[in-house]
Amino acid sequence: MDQNETTLFKLEVEELSTRFLSETAKWGKFLSIVGFIFIGLIVILAIFAGTLLGTMAGFGGNAMLAGGMSIFITILYLAIAALYFFPCLYMFRFSTRMKRALAENNQELLNSSFENLKSCFKFMGIMTIVFISIYVLAFLVGTLGSLGS
Repeated sequence: MDQNETTLFKLEVEELSTRFLSETAKWGKFLSIVGFIFIGLIVILAIFAGTLLGTMAGFGGNAMLAGGMSIFITILYLAIAALYFFPCLYMFRFSTRMKRALAENNQELLNSSFENLKSCFKFMGIMTIVFISIYVLAFLVGTLGSLGS
């Protein structure tokens, strides 16, 4: 074999793999739809949490503090909903494209499906790293704060 020649091989999706991918696509679609429903509930909660805190301020609380907290909580919940939206979207795209790729025997759809699955895992991995970093920083600040007291 010549060193300049590249050996390429093709992976085949066997019947058993096709069944596994089909079932994975069904569960992925289910989980993504449930995720979209929860995103909707989080957005509704964000709207009503702000209203609820604003109403509670009228019952003898500090109106300025409650107003500021209601805006903060609304923004926080909307940010959580936005962060949760992207993995659900990627999972939904993976599922729908995988089902179509298997039904139509379409390589482009199969590749696009796996690209969305990769994006879903990449997004979740980056978010995991970010949240672990925040927890480590909070732990360090808490530890240093307690040592200084």
